[in-house]
Amino acid sequence: MNSKFSCLLRPRLVCAALFLGTLAFSGQANAQSELARANTNQIYPALPLEQSASRGVVARDPSSIVKFKDEYWVFHTGRGIPTFRSKDLIKWERGPAVFKAAPEWIAKTVPENRGMSYWAPDIIKVGDSYLLYYSVSSFGKMTSAIGLVTNPTLDPSDPTYKWTDQGVVVQTHEGQAGDAYNAIDPALFQDTDGSLWMVFGSYWTGIKLIQLDPKTGKRIAPDSKLTSLAYNESIEASYLCRQGDYYYLFVNWGSCCRGPQSTYNIRVGRSKTITGPYVDKAGVEMLKSGGSMFLPNANGPLIGPGHASTLQADGKTWFTSFFEGNLKMEGKATLAIMPLRWTTDGWPEATVHDASSVTPAAPASK
Repeated sequence: MNSKFSCLLRPRLVCAALFLGTLAFSGQANAQSELARANTNQIYPALPLEQSASRGVVARDPSSIVKFKDEYWVFHTGRGIPTFRSKDLIKWERGPAVFKAAPEWIAKTVPENRGMSYWAPDIIKVGDSYLLYYSVSSFGKMTSAIGLVTNPTLDPSDPTYKWTDQGVVVQTHEGQAGDAYNAIDPALFQDTDGSLWMVFGSYWTGIKLIQLDPKTGKRIAPDSKLTSLAYNESIEASYLCRQGDYYYLFVNWGSCCRGPQSTYNIRVGRSKTITGPYVDKAGVEMLKSGGSMFLPNANGPLIGPGHASTLQADGKTWFTSFFEGNLKMEGKATLAIMPLRWTTDGWPEATVHDASSVTPAAPASK
């Protein structure tokens, strides 16, 4: 999961590995809890996008960035789903959290989730509504759910501004029959024909794909087809997009939630059909642990990239994510935006402009 719950889920397919994976997961869960408690209100100096990927704000597992009127919005892991807003993608300031109180269904569906800490949200505009999906989970267990809230506007001053709970989209639980997968880390994609899709998953049997109804934002049927797209021993935080004749699947390998000690890196594969198979540059299927390196673990002072997305803004294409640790921000996680280009043979490349210097920067404000 992104710092979400992905990092909490580390099961193995054999009993001995399951035991060891549970121990490792427990440690990461504790690490994530500490990170969630850390002061995230500090804002550090933000350089132009042509000089640095880091936006100087502390955020983990960010959503896709969306624009409403003249402002960009991003949602991220934290209590009540915190937000940031920006006029220019360079400087960001706090926006209101989505939830003031927990949706009623959470206490029954994921009873061990307390404190309104929700992970790895993603947002998409469909028709006249903004659909926000988010992860609710319990540490070290497969008892998880992806919820949905909707809003006709992102302007908090608009009289119609209201997040409406739409309930559960998909859920998993310990000991479930059939495929063992985890319902966290949602990422949304709407195809050119209007069809709506969601990729999700963390550890266990990997990344899954389901089709959604654009009218409701929910599954097209409760028992609709679930397609497996990618697997690795440590995998989560998937993202799906389309460029030309191909669909591209980005995933995270490695561990999250340990700041600069996190081992996150981003891999990518592609397919001519949305349901796969997705293969990397060497032709290895992502279901067989294939995945070409897109962003390595270390990028100068920025460590552990995760939660991929893309953005079209001002006639340019950007790759958005976060880094688990920015050595120029006292090792804190940071929202990141960087230029994205496509090679002549159809593969994505992101440019991380940050210099190799790791001189710490003082907070600009608190």
